[in-house]
Parts: sequence; structure tokens; C-alpha cells
Amino acid sequence: MNYPKYPKYTDKNSIQTVKEGLEEYYKINSDLTNPNTQPSDFGAILLAHDVGHVIYGCDTNMYDELKLLPLSWWTSECTFGEYLKMRKNPAVDVMYDDLIKRHGVIWLYVSILLVLPRLFPKLVSIWFKTRNHQNRVPFLNFESLLNRSLLEVRKEFGILDYIN
Repeated sequence: MNYPKYPKYTDKNSIQTVKEGLEEYYKINSDLTNPNTQPSDFGAILLAHDVGHVIYGCDTNMYDELKLLPLSWWTSECTFGEYLKMRKNPAVDVMYDDLIKRHGVIWLYVSILLVLPRLFPKLVSIWFKTRNHQNRVPFLNFESLLNRSLLEVRKEFGILDYIN
């Protein structure tokens, strides 16, 4: 299949709906575990993570994967504390397993080491800007956002500046 170099949902000013962006995400990443194939509690976390990729304009490269987690902790209902609770759910392991299946375990750790020095200054900057972030993006209860444009959602929740 011939996909654009950058998915439309990663465009900071995308007017796709969240649902359209999610459909594009699944079309491009058809090898990832489909949340519908998992038990409902697993599937809900996987789906929320995938919606996060779309809302935050993050692709599945290591840079964006490593950016997505802290950005979510600082601007969504999935705070670090919530993440630690969810981390006990095997659904989180499924996400890591997908990365390893895609690229291999050596790639996973080498790419983390290569990406972190480039990403770290950006994360520090985002952290300073989001320390008092109040209007949090829904995580598990995102359904009301599905038919809204990504640009509108990003503006409403004050995350537009954190999207490349």
C-alpha cells in the first residue's frame, strides 16, 4: 500500500475528525494489536492509547512513542499515577510486545537510547509549559471527541503547541 510520508492526523492543523484520524492510524498500522480482539478492559486501554496517538499527532516512531507518554501524563486524564495503575494491566504489555514484534528487542532499546538525547530538551520545555495544565484531555472516556475535528480538540484542550 502506498501511504503518505506523514499521516494526516500528525498535521498540527488537521481538520480530520478524531474518528477519521483513528481510521487512518489503524490503516497505516494494521500490524498492531486491534483493541477489538482483546478482553474489554485490555481493549479499552489499547484504544485510548491509540486515540492518544491521533489527538496528540504522534506517529509510531520511537520519538513520538516516547513523547506521547509524558505528554499524556501532563495534559490528559491519564496522569502518571493513573499510568502506574494501568501498568499492572496486561494491555500495556501488549503495546510493548507490538513494538518488539515490529522491530525487535535490540531495536527497541537502541532506539530509546538514540532518541532520548534529542527528545529530552523538548520534554523539559513541555513539562515547564504544562505544570499548571487544567483542561485535561479525556483518556478512557474520549467518545464525545470522536466526531470533532482534531484542530478543534487540540485548541480546546490547549495542546496545539505540543504537536510538531
